[in-house]
Amino acid sequence: MKKKLSSNHLKMIAIIAMTIDHAADLMYPGFPANPAAIFLHIIGRLTAPIMWFFICEGYHYTRNIKKYMLRLLVFAIISHFAYCFAFGINVIPFSTGVFNQTSVIYPLFISVLVMWLQDTELKINNFVKSIIIFILVWSAFPADWSCIAVLAIMGMSKNRGNLKKQMLSMMIWVSVYVIVSFFFVNRVYGIIQLFVFLVYPLLKQYNGERGKAKWTKWLFYIYYPAHLVIVGILRIALYGDIPLLF
Repeated sequence: MKKKLSSNHLKMIAIIAMTIDHAADLMYPGFPANPAAIFLHIIGRLTAPIMWFFICEGYHYTRNIKKYMLRLLVFAIISHFAYCFAFGINVIPFSTGVFNQTSVIYPLFISVLVMWLQDTELKINNFVKSIIIFILVWSAFPADWSCIAVLAIMGMSKNRGNLKKQMLSMMIWVSVYVIVSFFFVNRVYGIIQLFVFLVYPLLKQYNGERGKAKWTKWLFYIYYPAHLVIVGILRIALYGDIPLLF
């Protein structure tokens, strides 16, 4: 069977799923055990694994890794303020807790940085490099999807070309996130994360092509912080300046 989905198609699916997920945050603040909210958030679980998959692809195909990392870093900084505004979080990390203090874009940046460090010969010994990588991975702990996003991407990158192994590696790390979230964050939120496995049939249809529309390269970079700003405006209009998350 001919595979039908390009990276443009899959990234558009991720954008739509993310929008539905954040709309659910607006309509049902705090991740309640509401069937409608759960259904919408399950759809939203498609977003993260698609993003992780294409970080692996982007790292493999980029012609200039340093520009790629710089772009992700700038994107992470901009998205931090948009994310905090959207969900009513203080822009100063840890002032409201240790979880969900910045957006998922920071772990994406850290993932690429860590993979680059692993693959690059530097004038430091391997022990020092390992310590640096360890610190970088754990620096993503307070972000959305925490350092699990970094570890999942690293596992998927090592198994690039074998989708089943990529999904298995991803689910192992996601299961760790589920357990931690279930006991220390929110039980409903924790259980819902398991539904990232629904991405498998979509990624199985990936044809390895970007698609005809080149402008979509920048769509996610623009859409992600822009839609978060809209979520923040609607949050204040609907509820006042109160947080949406648990």
